[in-house]
Amino acid sequence: MRQGSLRRRLLIASAVSLGVALLLAAAGLGALFQQHVERRVEAELAAHLEQLLANVERDPQGMLRLARQPADPRFSAALSGLYWQIEVNDSFLRSRSLWDQRLALPADVAADGDVHRHRILGPAGAELLALERAAELPKSSGGELLRVGVAIDVADIFAARDQFMRDLLPYLGLIGALLMLATWAQVRVGLSPLAAVRDRLSAINEGQARRLGQRFPNEVQPLAEQVDRLLEAQESELERARQRASDLAHGLKTPLQVLTGDIETLRERQQDDIAGEIEKVASLMRRHVDRELARARLAADRGEVQSPLLEIVRRLIAVVSRSPDGSRLVWDLEVQAGVHARIDPDDLSEALGNLLENAARHARTRILVKSVFRDDMVSLNVLDDGSGIPPAHLEAVQSRGVRLDENPAGTGLGLSITRDIVEAWGGALELASREVGFEARIILRPA
Repeated sequence: MRQGSLRRRLLIASAVSLGVALLLAAAGLGALFQQHVERRVEAELAAHLEQLLANVERDPQGMLRLARQPADPRFSAALSGLYWQIEVNDSFLRSRSLWDQRLALPADVAADGDVHRHRILGPAGAELLALERAAELPKSSGGELLRVGVAIDVADIFAARDQFMRDLLPYLGLIGALLMLATWAQVRVGLSPLAAVRDRLSAINEGQARRLGQRFPNEVQPLAEQVDRLLEAQESELERARQRASDLAHGLKTPLQVLTGDIETLRERQQDDIAGEIEKVASLMRRHVDRELARARLAADRGEVQSPLLEIVRRLIAVVSRSPDGSRLVWDLEVQAGVHARIDPDDLSEALGNLLENAARHARTRILVKSVFRDDMVSLNVLDDGSGIPPAHLEAVQSRGVRLDENPAGTGLGLSITRDIVEAWGGALELASREVGFEARIILRPA
């Protein structure tokens, strides 16, 4: 996944939001569990209060006592964390667990039957949750107002909460993982229309389609329609530009034909110097016209096309080998049958024809044409045994934006036109001087 991608941003945002949500959920569940435990503890303390009140009495000497001790053994263990005490006038009773201390209940006194809830400090500074209730003794026992308190160390409540959180966290982690997996699937499904747009644009770029089409969700369809309108407008503008360039080039052909006639007239009048100069200018103009016509044709709609390499190479060799330069050479062919390249057959014929003509002019005895697969591309290589191109000129030719016809020692526009054609079809033209001869390679995408 690339840095800064929309998918990455969505997943990171989802992970952060899920993490925050799970942390809040953990905190909320911990607080709810603590409240639940406190309610259960308060219910237990209230039961202890009722038990104490039911068993409080006076002995024959009039001293306050419990007829029966509470059943919970923690009341008997020193500083166990569970305590009780009873106050009535100057009399004072407490659980053995309090040892020699007493519960520091607030000064407020509850009415008969009311239960008050307190947070107080107990033995060793421990925080206690205390319930206090006031009750009036029967007339037979003196009728005094009792103040009964029961308290428990809240550390037990916190320990129960912490144990609950330890048990809960693995499940929260599992839930988080499942939610992230669901989020990943949701992001994948949600972004799939954009992936479809990307694939359709690639198909358009490769000539396998012309428009994005209509099969997109409602949120993406307006974008597809706008892109299709832009493509349509671009095609219209390219067609107009192609037509203007074609009209201009054809318009120049007639004056060039007139100049050709004038050249012949001058030669008949023995004015060879002037005729030669005019012929050079006319030849240069003709090459420029041919180049612009080739470019204009490349701007037309390419569609889904393919070229059979072996068939085209054989046809071109049959033509070039009958020319004065080609008839003196041996032509070797090593092109695999059944290999097709994604290029218009006429464009390939013009591009490869330029290379074959150049090779025929400079070769001494032999020319080899072969096909080679390079990664996911197919290469047509034309090798001759001529003198090649000087290294200094070859480096300039392969520099970006520099063409052979712009070099002082140039060899015409054939290679430049070939480069334009090949690059228009997403390929490349490579030139290389060999130890013996020269090699030109047309690299194209297979069809």
